[in-house]
Formats: sequence, C-alpha cells, structure tokens
Amino acid sequence: MTEVPRRLVFVHGIGGIRDAEAEAASWSAALTRNTDLTSIQVTFVDYSKEFHVDGAQGDPAIETELLQELVAELVAELEENASTSSERVLADARMQLTATADQGPGEVVRRLANVLTTVLAMPGLRSAGQWASGRSVLGHLAQVAIYLGRAGEVDARIRARVHDALTAGPAVVVAHSLGSVVAYEALHEHSGPIPLLVTLGSPLAMSAVVWHRLTPRPPRTPECVDRWQNFWDCDDIVVARPRLERRFLPNTNGVIPVSRQIDSVGLWTHTATKYLAQPLVAAQIADALR
Repeated sequence: MTEVPRRLVFVHGIGGIRDAEAEAASWSAALTRNTDLTSIQVTFVDYSKEFHVDGAQGDPAIETELLQELVAELVAELEENASTSSERVLADARMQLTATADQGPGEVVRRLANVLTTVLAMPGLRSAGQWASGRSVLGHLAQVAIYLGRAGEVDARIRARVHDALTAGPAVVVAHSLGSVVAYEALHEHSGPIPLLVTLGSPLAMSAVVWHRLTPRPPRTPECVDRWQNFWDCDDIVVARPRLERRFLPNTNGVIPVSRQIDSVGLWTHTATKYLAQPLVAAQIADALR
C-alpha cells in the first residue's frame, strides 16, 4: 500500500515571475478555505525565471509557428462547442487567423494578439477578467511554445525543479495550466509513488500543439501515479479540450484521468487559487492527505 503523504507539491503554470513563498501561502490558503487540513508540508515548484535566462528563447520562427498553431487550435476547439451567441465572434477570429498565413514573424504576432482580443469578446470570456487584452494572453501562451520548442534544454531544467521537489518521498502533486504539462512529463521520469495527481486548467489534450508533442508517446498516465483527478472551468480559455481520459492511455495499473467540470464565480477563472478554492477540488486533495 502506498504510504499516505502529508506533503503537497504545487507546480505553477503560465504567467510572470513568481514569489515562491508568497505563492505557496496563497495556494495553501485557497485550498484550506474549504477543508480542515493542518500541518501540511508544502513545496512550491517555481520555474518562472527559466523563461528569462540565456538560451531559453529558441528559433523565433519556430516559436512563432508554434504560437500560430496554438491560437488556431484554441479557436477551432472553442468553435466545436460554441453557443449561437459566440459563433459570430469566433468566425471573426477565424477570418483574422487566415490573414496571418503570409506575414512575417512580427506581423504574425501582432495579428495573433488581435485574434485573441477578439476571442476574449466571447460572452462567457468577456466577463471572466483573466487578461486585459489578447497581447497579454499571447505573452503567456508563448511560454507553452518555449517549453515545447525545447530550445537550450529549458524544458529539462524546468522538469529538474519538479524532481528536486519530489526527493523527500510520496506527495500529492497539484499542477496548474502549463505546470500540468511539466508535471506530466516529469512524473514519467519519476520512480517514487504519487498517490494523487491533480491537474487544474490543463492544456494537455490540445491536439496539434501539446498532445502531439508530449513525451513519452503515446500519451498515457505516468506509472508512478495511483490516481489522477483533472478539473476545468467552463470559462477557462486555456482549456479547449478538457476531458483528458479521452486522449490518454492507462498506465499498467489501469489508472486514467478522471475529469470534472467546476464553475467558478466572478473574475480570473484561470488562476490556480480559483480552482483550489472549489470544494470539489479541495475535498479530493484533502482526502489524499489525511
């Protein structure tokens, strides 16, 4: 039987430079708001500065191409489940995407930012308040392109930070956004037991950009994971394909992701703290830690 952990390892997602101590405190506070958890050892994996060191930026043309694919897929997958009120907005975004085909890198980036600004006008996203403009969304999505572009071994350095956090023994791993991609790949390289993996607002199943570039292949649950719970918010723009169990094979113990929808109230639906404050999310983590 796997040892019951009293440790939480948090892995953050897209965004700016982090203050690990402050983030660990705010994530923990959001989690414990709806639980009776006490005396939990928390490790916050901060890899945010890796995107700003020499060698992190690879070939601009390759990263621009990845960004084009990422934005195009995001729009396409939003169109699959679009409401009637969103169809016109997404048709406008699709038309703008077509115009990026023969542009130089600088113009492509500008147009992609405009596409995302259009997408943010969708009824559900218009009130979400996560980003002020398409350019701010694009700046954060660029981190996904950098990680998956794997220039200068930035992806390996980021995963090494997860490995360092797991050396102390069994832990519940909670990974948000791009952090779910990082944690997924790191756990495939990890041999110790992980009683529970929780992914929040995950882009893992995005076909063209993320899912097809994951290692190892074919994508499957890491062998060390005993349970995998995946949560998404219906107004989270980063989560176009939320049901990971449709795209990931089980590990040899038959473990597959179990995806559940939550509905956050108010602004900033993509933040980790918004997810962690949800009673359903907190209950799953608390049960694994008791």
